[in-house]
Amino acid sequence: MEITNVTEYEAIAKEKLPKMVYDYYASGAEDQWTLQENRNAFARILFRPRILIDVSKIDMTTNVLGFKISMPIMVAPTAMQKMAHPEGEYATARAASAAGTIMTLSSWATSSVEEVASTGPGIRFFQLYVYKNRKVVEQLVRRAEKAGFKAIALTVDTPRLGRRESDIKNRFTLPPNLTLKNFEGLDLGKMDEANDSGLASYVAGQIDRTLSWKDVQWLQTITSMPILVKGVLTGEDARIAIQAGAAGIIVSNHGARQLDYVPATISALEEVVKATQGRVPVFLDGGVRRGTDVFKALALGASGIFIGRPVVFSLAAEGEAGVRKVLQMLRDEFELTMALSGVQVSQ
Repeated sequence: MEITNVTEYEAIAKEKLPKMVYDYYASGAEDQWTLQENRNAFARILFRPRILIDVSKIDMTTNVLGFKISMPIMVAPTAMQKMAHPEGEYATARAASAAGTIMTLSSWATSSVEEVASTGPGIRFFQLYVYKNRKVVEQLVRRAEKAGFKAIALTVDTPRLGRRESDIKNRFTLPPNLTLKNFEGLDLGKMDEANDSGLASYVAGQIDRTLSWKDVQWLQTITSMPILVKGVLTGEDARIAIQAGAAGIIVSNHGARQLDYVPATISALEEVVKATQGRVPVFLDGGVRRGTDVFKALALGASGIFIGRPVVFSLAAEGEAGVRKVLQMLRDEFELTMALSGVQVSQ
């Protein structure tokens, strides 16, 4: 069967992957209301297309933190990609680079910052979880910087892990042949079996619940990389993020995996954009499955979007080729949406 849109990869991934792995990627927190809403909210936004505009030339290129990329569609950090495909983050890195866009590597990747850098050229960001042991954090940030990563995406919505009930039912844990590669030499690369979710137990043991705005400032003392604050849903926090020195904001509800009954990111976007008053770029992740979704986010003030689940599902289905295809399909759909809306330039 020919795949004609991004969403079709999910069913293929579900067939191919062990239940524990598919459920880990697919599920949201608790009632999964926000998981549905991340999609439904896009469906409530309608276009007002303009006609009889010359759309023979369409420019989708954009700048993110001074880096020129081919389109405002980037790869979000998703953990443990080797559970989806043996090549894991290597394949994703090559696909993003081939598409001329940015990949964000998860702290909890099954490939290290050095391994991902070894795949060749590409603009890469590093997603950071702050561990209780700050020496671990410092070491990791320095390694990312040395490996040529260009920015830190600091996840701020996870002082504790959200309640993901399928992970509890499945007793989720990292398969024995895999490790959290960035932490392998620090004895933090393995996840213990638990009588609920192994990941929830790992987070409870390692991730710092005292994390606060002063730590955003502390991070700036240990790295020259710009810091994107990932997990902002309110105007109030957007303003504080700018005061704390953030170079940008990612409107995110963690793929609806943390606090259920928060708004869809597309619904929270306008408030955050308004609060920033153009001082820093605002990005969005969560629920993007179509080029029309990308257009809607940009129309509401985002400087770009990140995709998460479409990457792991296409990776599971077809490896690097799948991820390339997802990025290409979204690019093509976005270009078509621009043309049919009478918009020549995406910026």
